[in-house]
Amino acid sequence: GAVDILQAGLIPLLVFKLKTEPDGIQELILDTLSSCLHVEASEALATDAVTVLKEKLTHSSVAIRSKAAWVLLEIGTHPEGKNMICEEVIPVLVRLLEDTDPEVQASATGALMFATVKPQGRFSALGAEAIPPLLKLVAEETSKARLSAIKTLTMLAELPEGRKTLLDHIDTFQQCLNDPCEAVKRAAKIAISVIKWKP
Repeated sequence: GAVDILQAGLIPLLVFKLKTEPDGIQELILDTLSSCLHVEASEALATDAVTVLKEKLTHSSVAIRSKAAWVLLEIGTHPEGKNMICEEVIPVLVRLLEDTDPEVQASATGALMFATVKPQGRFSALGAEAIPPLLKLVAEETSKARLSAIKTLTMLAELPEGRKTLLDHIDTFQQCLNDPCEAVKRAAKIAISVIKWKP
């Protein structure tokens, strides 16, 4: 279905409808966009979807905030999408790391993780003071965002300023070495080695 929607050129219309439709329909549109962006992102980027999605990140509905962050995560998997997120969205994503809803936190952390792959994304995340809320997510054993938070902090540790800050928090990562999830253990081990690295 996603390929048919893309071939029919419906992405600009869907993005436009996000501004006008009631909440229930917006949720369906965000789900549809997520599926389409999994296949191809260029059309959504050309229609200024990032700006519209950024507005949805502050919506009163938890479902809409979460789904908008998830669509941004999909956009962030594409190289040109990373650039747009770095320029426009990182400070809002950082605020969502402290959202009351775990799904919103997880989607925002995932989107931030993709954005910080680029150096400008790392600088932007540091400037938006992403480290304290990310550390909080790493420390919460039940957090759905834990793995993405560790990976994002690992990328921030590649900047001297990030590494310096995170050196005081090695114990947070060491606690993750006993996590039942293999991926969390592995990510924590990598994070510790990056943080302790000396040039």
